[in-house]
Amino acid sequence: MNVKNYILVCITIMLSVSVFSQQGKQKRADTLFNKFSFVKAAEVYKELIANKYNEDYATRKLADCYALLRDPKNASRYYKKVVAQEKVPIEYYYSYAQSLRGIKDYKESEVWLQRFKDSGGVVNANDFSKDANFITSIFNAKQQYFLDKVYFNSKFSDFGAFEQNGKVYFTSSRDEGVAIKRLYGWNEQPFLDVYVTDAKTKRNVDHSAKLKGDVNSIYHDGPVTITKDGRTMYFSRNNYKDQIEAKDKKGLTNMKIYRATLRDSIWTDVEDLSINSDEFSTQHAALNVDDTKLYFASDRPGGHGGSDIWVVNIYPDGSLRDLQNLGSVVNTESAEGFPFINNEGTLFFSSDGHTGLGLLDIFGTIKGENDEIVDVINLGVPVNSNKDDFSFTMNPNGITGYFASNRQGGRGDDDIYAFHRVPTLQVEGVVTDAINTKPVANSLITLFDDKGNKIADMVTDENGFYQINIDRNKDYKIVAGQNKYIDDYRNFTSKHLQTELTTIKANLLLNPKPDVVKLAELNTIYFDYDKHNIRKDAALELDKIVKLMNVDYPEMVIRIESHTDSRGALSYNDKLSIDRANSTYEYLISKGIKPERITAHEGFGERRLTNGCEDGAKCEETDHQLNRRTQFIVVKME
Repeated sequence: MNVKNYILVCITIMLSVSVFSQQGKQKRADTLFNKFSFVKAAEVYKELIANKYNEDYATRKLADCYALLRDPKNASRYYKKVVAQEKVPIEYYYSYAQSLRGIKDYKESEVWLQRFKDSGGVVNANDFSKDANFITSIFNAKQQYFLDKVYFNSKFSDFGAFEQNGKVYFTSSRDEGVAIKRLYGWNEQPFLDVYVTDAKTKRNVDHSAKLKGDVNSIYHDGPVTITKDGRTMYFSRNNYKDQIEAKDKKGLTNMKIYRATLRDSIWTDVEDLSINSDEFSTQHAALNVDDTKLYFASDRPGGHGGSDIWVVNIYPDGSLRDLQNLGSVVNTESAEGFPFINNEGTLFFSSDGHTGLGLLDIFGTIKGENDEIVDVINLGVPVNSNKDDFSFTMNPNGITGYFASNRQGGRGDDDIYAFHRVPTLQVEGVVTDAINTKPVANSLITLFDDKGNKIADMVTDENGFYQINIDRNKDYKIVAGQNKYIDDYRNFTSKHLQTELTTIKANLLLNPKPDVVKLAELNTIYFDYDKHNIRKDAALELDKIVKLMNVDYPEMVIRIESHTDSRGALSYNDKLSIDRANSTYEYLISKGIKPERITAHEGFGERRLTNGCEDGAKCEETDHQLNRRTQFIVVKME
């Protein structure tokens, strides 16, 4: 490989690595954003903007990050750029107006709020626009969550759905099919038990789906959480001893958190925990991402009122120490409960003390740069309603999960609801050689909007695959190009798509250029002066043609043309060039190329010089060698 080709290959590899790196960053940023990790997401979006990769999209998301980080100054700075974009979603007019209100620019805020309304936007009662803290109103400027059907609800109380390794663990008071039912005096329903079913189940489940082992008792059990290794379970249960409920000084039965271990597929070895007491309730266990912290709800002394969210460290020996209340940003004088920690360390919980839509609402927390909780966001409709909404959990992908509610329209008392966030939309496809249908690696993919502005570019991988995040409700053009091929393009749209759709397919076919030198990445084949034998370096190049014709394009047909320099008699050079063409032809045939695939092998002597080295001209040997060459012309490709 000569130096020039080596440099080109290096540049291609560097471009491929760089563009795939940007694509990976965008995916990472979007995932962080969906998981409420806004500080980390903002840093990655800044990198994308600096590298001019999908810049409009990254700017919108960066503005959202600052808004959700309670930073209206920076939010308004980036929203100002966003609202200048072509065909920007109208909710950004509203977000810009809210950020301007956050910096007390009320006059300009009213201008953009009116523009939002004039563009068809509706300011409704659920937008929290009168909340002094503007982040919830921005988060709810458009619907963030959408509901999916759950098939395993019953006419009784169902809640606490928690998914792990393809299984959903949930709590339910269903007990149909059991001969003797134990009824809870408060609501005359059976006591709660823990159930488990397949996450993809399309049917209801009965008593046979109860969790096997010692977790379920004769009183209330659940909800549960499980360590990442699947070996340890923490769960809520009524406080009882010797099959009799234990009551506090007021005659009430409190809740406790217990720990169980999985042995031979059975949950057993149930143990009481040191954080429990007969005199107050401890319940709703949740674990952080590395299972070193246990979060829970409790009305223990020392809280802010009602029940609070607390956390305690789990030491390697299983002991629980360093108890801490999560503080006044999370906890209020009313009730907080049902904590959940996603795999980015974000806390979600239910509360009837923070500004909400009804009774218990579900909230997410916002962390600042020092990883401290600085604010909370009401997750809005349809996750929250005018009734009780609680036991929120999020799957590791950040866009699906579960919660429970006793809202109207459910099947029973409390019902489990599945949710999804509108997932990132991607255009993806495979670039294929139109002749041999093989994938084309290192093809440059360029994405344009309907105005011809470049949105992003990247290079296909070894399988010819590419994937780029795009906006919904827009028109695009995507182009594939590679130096061996003629460019191909496709126009496509992301308008009027179902929210569940995550991928638009746009495969591209590249027709190879009818140029053997480009297709085989061929260096010029030279001959020594007055010789027609195949040199070693020439053999290496001819082997590339053998591969091209036998492996890449088995239907390709070519002709061979050989040339000499100007030294020597014209007739002699004609014969010498014919000998060289014959040598080339015979070499290819000896390597398995069928004779009928080479239509001609001709010599043209010195008649087609590539430079001014004619008879009598003073030229260096290297200049003469440029004329001693063999060329290959594609007659047909298929």
